[in-house]
Amino acid sequence: MLVTGCGPIGSLIVIAARRAGAAEIVATDITDQTLARTRQVGADHTVNMATQPNGLDGYKANKGYFDVLIEASGNEQALRAGFEVLKPRGILVNVGTGGEISLPLNVLVAKEFDMRGSFRFHEEFALAVELMNKKLVDVKPLISHSVPFRDFEKAFALAADRHQSMKVQLNFS
Repeated sequence: MLVTGCGPIGSLIVIAARRAGAAEIVATDITDQTLARTRQVGADHTVNMATQPNGLDGYKANKGYFDVLIEASGNEQALRAGFEVLKPRGILVNVGTGGEISLPLNVLVAKEFDMRGSFRFHEEFALAVELMNKKLVDVKPLISHSVPFRDFEKAFALAADRHQSMKVQLNFS
């Protein structure tokens, strides 16, 4: 499985995929900080596409390597790179929303991808809380900072800087 985009959503996808039994998870992003956290929560291999733009080239052989691509970046370049390494008849799940994106429909048709959209709904929250309460998944590595609520301005500034933070938690104790 390939996950493109390793912010909080992509990293949670890695956690869920590992919990569901994914045999191999490769993840891509453009910051080392997010990739390090994604490795902590279960990615087998990560590629920084900003510093290694050809990092997925080894997966292009024989029309693609991955059975499943989950696109969580909302970035057109990430989606196009995923098309090159997704096997014929592979499953593409688009989670990232980055506005209008141009798709190479000729590749989608030629490789007969099964393309799906995914969005969170209220049913998933109860399952996520149950898995965390039972300690079947650990999301703590995704919390990069815990800031006293009185310093909320600092917390929001940290949260806005993807190079410094993943998830910023306000501490009310």
